[in-house]
Amino acid sequence: MSNKGAKVGKIGENEASNYLEQLGYQILFRNWRNGKDEIDIVALHNNWVVFVEVKARTSQAFGEPWQAVNQRKQTAMIRAAEAYIAQNAVENNVRFDIVSVMVSPDSDVYIEIIENAFCL
Repeated sequence: MSNKGAKVGKIGENEASNYLEQLGYQILFRNWRNGKDEIDIVALHNNWVVFVEVKARTSQAFGEPWQAVNQRKQTAMIRAAEAYIAQNAVENNVRFDIVSVMVSPDSDVYIEIIENAFCL
């Protein structure tokens, strides 16, 4: 990933975390890793454990940010979530959310959340 891409990604994750907290999510972990798999945000929301993928973009040239969460990415997130559930003896219901973050050239931020974007 380019430096610009990494910077936009970091802004996106920070903005997404703040947004989720405003919606009542309790952030448990950011960038939780299991081997090569990573979950951007693990949160608790209304007694659900939520695994969140954050996608940030500066343009829609390649589509909406959420469209980048393809089958390969979903499979990797599910694999990581299963490891998290096992390691932390999670008994709560779980779901996968996607947070799309658009950062405009003048640094305005637009956020969209897709709850329950895909299933375990």
